[in-house]
Amino acid sequence: MKTAKEIQENLPSFTGTEQYYQHICNLLLTDGAKYLAESAEAWWLLDLVASYQGHPKVKNEDFQVYQLKVNPDKSAIVKITDGNNHILAQQEIEYTDFPLDKITLWVEYGVCLMPSEH
Repeated sequence: MKTAKEIQENLPSFTGTEQYYQHICNLLLTDGAKYLAESAEAWWLLDLVASYQGHPKVKNEDFQVYQLKVNPDKSAIVKITDGNNHILAQQEIEYTDFPLDKITLWVEYGVCLMPSEH
């Protein structure tokens, strides 16, 4: 796992994608999303995003925002919104070793990306 500092320094460099990567549930990943999963050892986070693609309140949203916030006790919460601050779903996570305090991922038309890649 890369350090939080390394990840934070590298994420802004993803400003587009050269390739799409197939993930579960027909979710496509960009270079930045794949980098996040690999460098933070957070494939579980992308699995979570993929698992919500069939959720009744999420599946018909062409644009989705996933915000992970890690608490000091290493519990976390993921809030899923429609980009207009309307909460579609949220999930509590009992424990995570995710190295950053928070991260945001977007899903646009079935593609999971970092906001900087939009």
